[in-house]
Amino acid sequence: MPAGVSVDGITNKVDFSDRNGFKKSCPSCNPVKKTRYGSRCVFVSFVGFCGLWCFKNAASIPQNAVLIEKGAGILPKSASFASPSVLRWRLGKSVFMRTRNLLDSIYRFLNQRWVYHPLFWATLFAVMVNSGHISSRQYGYGWGFTIGNELIGLGFYAMLVYFNLRYLIPQYLAKQAFLYFGLVLVACAVVTPIEVLVLYVKYAGMSVFRAQLVGNQGSIFLGNVFVTLLSTVLRVIMDWWRYQNEKQALVTQTMQSELRFLKSQINPHFLFNTLNNLYALTLKKSDQAPMIVLKLSEIMRYMLYECNEKKVLLSKEIQYIQNYLDLERLRQPKESEISFQVSGQISDQMVAPLLFVPFLENSFKHGLNHYVQDGGFVRARLQVQGEDMEFVIENSKMPAIPRQEHPKSGGIGLTNVRQRLKILYPENHELIIQDDPDKYSVTLLLKMV
Repeated sequence: MPAGVSVDGITNKVDFSDRNGFKKSCPSCNPVKKTRYGSRCVFVSFVGFCGLWCFKNAASIPQNAVLIEKGAGILPKSASFASPSVLRWRLGKSVFMRTRNLLDSIYRFLNQRWVYHPLFWATLFAVMVNSGHISSRQYGYGWGFTIGNELIGLGFYAMLVYFNLRYLIPQYLAKQAFLYFGLVLVACAVVTPIEVLVLYVKYAGMSVFRAQLVGNQGSIFLGNVFVTLLSTVLRVIMDWWRYQNEKQALVTQTMQSELRFLKSQINPHFLFNTLNNLYALTLKKSDQAPMIVLKLSEIMRYMLYECNEKKVLLSKEIQYIQNYLDLERLRQPKESEISFQVSGQISDQMVAPLLFVPFLENSFKHGLNHYVQDGGFVRARLQVQGEDMEFVIENSKMPAIPRQEHPKSGGIGLTNVRQRLKILYPENHELIIQDDPDKYSVTLLLKMV
């Protein structure tokens, strides 16, 4: 007979009294204790997985992070790219990115079903065996006795969980929730007697163990219900998780498709207007035609080699605007006022390509192009302060715009730029349009992130 267990020869009862005389229940047939330790394991595993996912989805460092850190005051604005402070920042960034990439790889590996299912059950079983052995060794039972009991319990847990995941949840949870919960109770009510029977056979020769096992059927039933419903909660969370990832991927793909479509509209639209201007000057045999060809070649080079990127340097976009206005100065009457002022520190800020062109086109199309003798004006101003940018353009308006016999096609410029701003800068822009009787102005406030 194991140490610590005394047998009364008359009554044949097993006494689990400890040294202080307090009664202890049989650790091998205490489903409440097993359920408590199992729920702790599930909670710890889930919290660890959530922490890994949150770190994996942390915001990445932008390409111009050094400049952003300078603007935020983390690095001194006088720090150069070779200064010790920047070098330390780069070293810290490199360590952070390597750690993040490693955790990202671990997350992708653990997110595979054939990995996290066995890992979950192995972790749960390890915790159950460890907690069961702590109690069992007080009565002289070894690892074999504990492992056998916990394997039986784990097997029935797995039977209920996978029946729930494979059949009950897909068939009934979303359609008939009350029927689903009823079927869970029925499944646990069917499995619990079978589990008790298996343990009853295992406890051959242990009459008191068998008596306690039969008396604890209600607790075993509640433990099975708890584990089954816990698997439902985890399944719902994982499905929601997967849905969010797929939704984010679909949104990203849709944004890229819309941007490609918008750019395909912008480029031919501007090219068509420029060729019209060049055609008008060649008909007049103007000496300014070669200058227009040179400016147009610079513009085309920018459009072909730079605008395919998601973001371009703000300095290149400003040069593009200047070339565009130079073309308009060659075409418009000398009395017209066309100005463009840039203020602030322009360094490595990034912005979406061809973002300002629709505003420029509309200012000439609906403003300056209608002036025949008296020159109107187009005034543009761009101010930069760190990541914040303000672009203002205003043009004069004729009191009465003459009717055109053959209206020009167009109208896609402002619609496209509104959509692009909504996609690229959803919470980081403000577009203000003011239409006065003698003036039309557009103000774009943008945070270049």
